[in-house]
Amino acid sequence: MAEEHDVHFESADAGASLTYPQQAGTVRKNGFLVIKGRPCKVADVSTSKTGKHGHAKCHFVAIDVFTGKKYEDLTPSSHNCDIPHVSRQEFTLLDITEDGFVSLMDEAGNTKDDLTLPSGTDDASKLADQIKSDFDGGKELVVTVLKAMGEEMINAVKVSSASS
Repeated sequence: MAEEHDVHFESADAGASLTYPQQAGTVRKNGFLVIKGRPCKVADVSTSKTGKHGHAKCHFVAIDVFTGKKYEDLTPSSHNCDIPHVSRQEFTLLDITEDGFVSLMDEAGNTKDDLTLPSGTDDASKLADQIKSDFDGGKELVVTVLKAMGEEMINAVKVSSASS
């Protein structure tokens, strides 16, 4: 008879991958790419000709979608590189707490209270200031939340047309 083992798994995710492979030669400007474990938006791609040892190389310049930091990578064009699953979702802004946490509601009426106002870069700080001033001014706001590789951040805001 086979022994029974008590198996215990620490993680509880659904098993969905954070990235998918794509050939480096097919990645284009304004696409997404993982460089040094960070989700980045490709700002520039240049491809060198095949050399003495056979592979054309792709030189990527990309900007981290959350921190704004610039990364560069050099990959043979025939090799696979990781592409992050990036999604955007719009939420209605319900409230902003004193410590910068936001209360959001999606179209189905579900609330989300685990995000803070954007921070970390000059653009993010300007966006946070704009959200605060518009919210304090009584405007109904819709924020766009960017999600990639387990991270989420508010990256855009617009005044809702329903408030007029």
